Amino acid sequence: MNTLLIEDERLAVTHLQNLLRKHPDVRVIGVVASVAAGIEWLGSHPAPDLIFSDIQLEDGLSFEIFDAVPVRAPLIFTTSFNEYALKAFQLLSVDYLLKPIQAKDLARALEKHAYWLTQAPAPQQPGGEAQLLKMQQLLAQFAPAQPSYRQRFLITAGEQLLPVAVEEIAYFYTLNEVVYLVRHDGRKFTLEHTLEKLESLLDPATFFRLNRQYLASLKAIGKIHSHFLGKLKLELLPPRPDEVLVSRDRAPLFKRWLE
Repeated sequence: MNTLLIEDERLAVTHLQNLLRKHPDVRVIGVVASVAAGIEWLGSHPAPDLIFSDIQLEDGLSFEIFDAVPVRAPLIFTTSFNEYALKAFQLLSVDYLLKPIQAKDLARALEKHAYWLTQAPAPQQPGGEAQLLKMQQLLAQFAPAQPSYRQRFLITAGEQLLPVAVEEIAYFYTLNEVVYLVRHDGRKFTLEHTLEKLESLLDPATFFRLNRQYLASLKAIGKIHSHFLGKLKLELLPPRPDEVLVSRDRAPLFKRWLE
């Protein structure tokens, strides 16, 4: 069974590929990390038998791929979205898998896909094209209507993969071009995402871009001090040894965010 992976997180790709190796009938024939690459791949290759697709990619939502190119393969979404969004995706696809993907959940999804093949008309059969068009229309309607944000991150901790819920995260910062995630308990981990990417993935009601180096959660804001030239000086929780400043231009936005 030829399978395409649409995913922009390298660790998530590696994890899913390792799980799929336990299913010898599944062959990964392509991995794409962006909307643009997904459109190009699906437009220039024969349709795969199955697609695993993340929702938020580095240049937009994967829905944009399916709007641009006719979907000729069943979809299994891999998401970090909230329960409401997951229920909606379940109606539109063969299945969904909540990150970090578990082996038993993957096996369930593949079994469901095998059953789906015996029940759903193929695209070449009468009714197949109409069914695919209906899926695309539903996806197009859902994508802009219900913005969703990341609920957890899968990170490397030594030899292990560790899921970290957004509620556990105090702030992110960058140092020497490396991005770090800091939990409320003080533990920190490196991430592959840029702060710009993280800013697009997280709920702006909960996380604020303080400056070029810091993206902080509301619960991480400790004391706030007035600084010279209209700047604000922050004490973060857990504390940082360096000075964390909010510029004069961003100070009004920061104050409104706190409200």
